[in-house]
Order: sequence, then structure tokens, then C-alpha cells
Amino acid sequence: MTKTVNHWIGGKTVEGTSGQYGPVTDPATGQVTTRVALASVEEVDAAVAAAKAAYATWGTSSLAQRTAVLFRYRALLDAHRDDIAALITAEHGKVHSDALGEVARGLEIVELACGITTQLKGELSTQVSNRVDVSSIRQSLGVVAGITPFNFPAMVPMWMFPLAIACGNTFVLKPSEKDPSAANLLAELAAEAGLPDGVLNVLHGDKVAVDGLLNHPDVAAVSFVGSTPIARYIHATASANGKRVQALGGAKNHMLVLPDADLDAAADAAVSAAYGSAGERCMAISAVVAVGAIGDELVAKIRERAEKITIGPGNDPASEMGPLITAAHRDKVASYVTGAAAQGAEVVLDGTGHTVEGLEDGHWIGLSLLDKVSTDSDAYKDEIFGPVLCVLRVETYEDGVALMNASPFGNGTAIFTRDGGAARRFQLEIQAGMVGVNVPIPVPVGYHSFGGWKDSLFGDHHIYGNDGVHFYTRGKVTTTRWPDPADAPAGVDLGFPRNH
Repeated sequence: MTKTVNHWIGGKTVEGTSGQYGPVTDPATGQVTTRVALASVEEVDAAVAAAKAAYATWGTSSLAQRTAVLFRYRALLDAHRDDIAALITAEHGKVHSDALGEVARGLEIVELACGITTQLKGELSTQVSNRVDVSSIRQSLGVVAGITPFNFPAMVPMWMFPLAIACGNTFVLKPSEKDPSAANLLAELAAEAGLPDGVLNVLHGDKVAVDGLLNHPDVAAVSFVGSTPIARYIHATASANGKRVQALGGAKNHMLVLPDADLDAAADAAVSAAYGSAGERCMAISAVVAVGAIGDELVAKIRERAEKITIGPGNDPASEMGPLITAAHRDKVASYVTGAAAQGAEVVLDGTGHTVEGLEDGHWIGLSLLDKVSTDSDAYKDEIFGPVLCVLRVETYEDGVALMNASPFGNGTAIFTRDGGAARRFQLEIQAGMVGVNVPIPVPVGYHSFGGWKDSLFGDHHIYGNDGVHFYTRGKVTTTRWPDPADAPAGVDLGFPRNH
């Protein structure tokens, strides 16, 4: 019998009542292993109502209460790393080491949330005028929602709800329906850590659930990570309903390689950044920009390394890259490679025919490398979200930066060089939110913030770090004036001399 993933509302598993279910597939075999309940509008209302009821007490709970729960939660997550990673591999397909890395990066934000006491300290200015003081504090918003993508089914939710609940909010998480099980385990462990019922809810669903959260009057803010078209829709819809929104969109991340770079290091970085997690990450390097005469040598080194990557099921320790999430996505990724030559590219590696023996129905695709790609080709313009690396050639540093800045995306970028002056210029001149210098995937650590520019971010706040704390709280300023106790009315003796 097929397993069913149900909702987690009010601290317990709640069976879906809509009668609608979505398939969850093992990408390595192509077989449907699970079905996930898809919420109705009424079930959205139930999840939000549970969160609203819990906010009445959680929103006024002490910092000590919240952090005690979070410290216990962090310990449980650490103890269950392998269990969470196994669920990710089974439903997403990424190799176990990648899945463990995802859990580790999510844990960074839990650790940040454990230290929320220092993040929520206010400010005080005394004697701004005669006997007048001004103080600033930050307070929680209420019920907030998170809508998360399939490619990081544990990490991205953990980028959101730990900080949100640490700040005193309650949370409704709508994870991807393609790989929903990890989210439920995260919620179950939070309950085991002592998180009160209703503070964290997991609502599974499709567009009905998403629109229900965007339009719900009791949802104060929405966090989203996904593609640019959906991020734009989330931002426009939620903003029109008066909600605070952070919506992180897609990317086309470039890596600029200067002639003085260590080409072996650059090739290693390009392979890991382009093909790691099968390219299904918004921080993947999908375009290498080679400056000057190094292009041929760099492409040869990338090809040499790419051909050695072992592709197989994520639960096989020998596998270095797993399958793609669905057959439809695999076919879409393949179409960019099969159409590349007609648009002027040189197809150095074509992975579209790759299969794994004994698992021919899995969503397999090999590594593809396209050289001499033009900026008007589909493979360059679109976010492919798969193991396809484009190499572009330019003559100068200035040409490379101009090419990169012309992209509508501005998520992450990198430069490989031995020249500190060139790296410094690049850091200041490039139009992207996250920059790596000889670091191909510059995802910030938890106490900094993650987010891009241009079509890679809609809203003012980046995610986690200081921006995350500010997003999940709102400021309040109090101006106070107290009379001097020596001026107390006659007949009231406070023990102060009346000599002024």
C-alpha cells in the first residue's frame, strides 16, 4: 500500500480531507512510492487558525522559554541527521553526502536562532531632551508562512521557521509537494523538543494552498524560495494583500576566470559548482566566462574532470551525482543540450542519453558541457536547473563584467584570479547579491544573510542572518518623559530633597 504524507497541524498529524493527492516519486527508480495530501482552502484555514491560537501564548513567551526549546531542537536534529538525509535522498534523489550537507547548513540557522537573545536586544537613548528618553524594540508579527522549493526540502525550511519562531511568531510551512516527508520529520522533532502545539504547522498542497496563504487575512508575512516567475507572483499577490514578503527567485550564476587564475582550481570549482546536486540549486554555477586565451585549456580541464563523475542512486556511497527530481524536468533539461548546436554552441559533453543499468526508469541525465555559447541562446538565457554548464569566451575583464551585469539575474557570482586588485574591483562592480573570490558557491554562513539582486529577489529583505531577524519582527519606538521625583505633589514624600 502506498504511504500517505499528511498535514501536521496543531502538534499532530492531520489526515487530508480534500480528497486530492499528489504523487511522490523515487527519482532513482521512477516509481511512485508515496502520495501527499493536497490541502483545500478549508485546510489552509485550519492550519492558520492553529497558528493564530498558538500565537496568543507563544508571542508573549519569554526568550528563555524559546531558546530552551531551540537548544533541545538543535540536539535532536543533530541526532537525526541521517534520518533526515535519507528522506531527502529517497524523494529528491541527491546523494547522501549532499543531503547531509543540506542538513548541516540548515542547522546553522537553528544555531543562530538559539542565540536570538542578543539579536533581539533593543536600543536606548537617554536625555534626548530634558528628562526625555527614547527606546527602540522589535516585536513579533504574528502568523507567518513559508513556501519552499523541492531542491532543498530540509535546508530552506530551516532557513525560515527557526528564526521566525525564535522571534515569537508562529509558522505555517508549505513545502514542495514533490518531496514532502522531510518537512514532517522536522515538525515532529520540534514537537519532541517541546515546541507548543500550533507554533509550527506543515501544510501540504499545490497552488490552492499557496493562494490560500497569500490571501489569508491572518497571515502577516510570507517567505518564499523558488523560480523567478513564481517569486514575482508571490511578491505581487502577498504585497497587494498588505503582507510583508521576501521572495527569492531564480538565477544564472556566472564564474569569471581571469588569465592569471589557477586553472586546475578553477576547473575543480566549476565541476563541483555546476554538477553538484545535479545542478538543481539556485547557487549552481551555470555559466563560466573565460577571459583571454585560457578558454581551450580551461574547457579541456573541465571536461577531463566531468567525465570521471560517477552517476547513480543517491543511497549508493559510490555515487557522486544522482538523478533529477522528475522525468518531465529531466526531459526539459535535456532539451537545452539537444538544441544547443543549432544555436551556435559547441557540445563538448552530451549527457542526455545517460542511463543507469538496472534502473533504466529513473530520471537520469549525464553531465553536459557547452562551449562557445552565445548570450542570445536558450541555454544561456534560461535557468536550466540541471547538470549543464555553459562556457562563454570574452577578451577582457571589462567584457566579462559587462556580459555578467547584462543578465537579468543577480543571485551569486564568483571570480577566479590571483590578483587582489582585480578581485576587489570585481567585488564592487559586479551586480549580484553574493560574491565569491576563488569560492565558486558563495552561500553566506548563517549569521550573514542570503539573497540576490535584480530578478533573483523580490522584496527588501534577504533571508536569515540580520535580515531574517528584521523580516520576522517589526520595530517600535517609545519616547518617555518622567517628572523629577523632587517635583512630586505636596503631601507625597518620596524621600527626595526639595532644594532645586
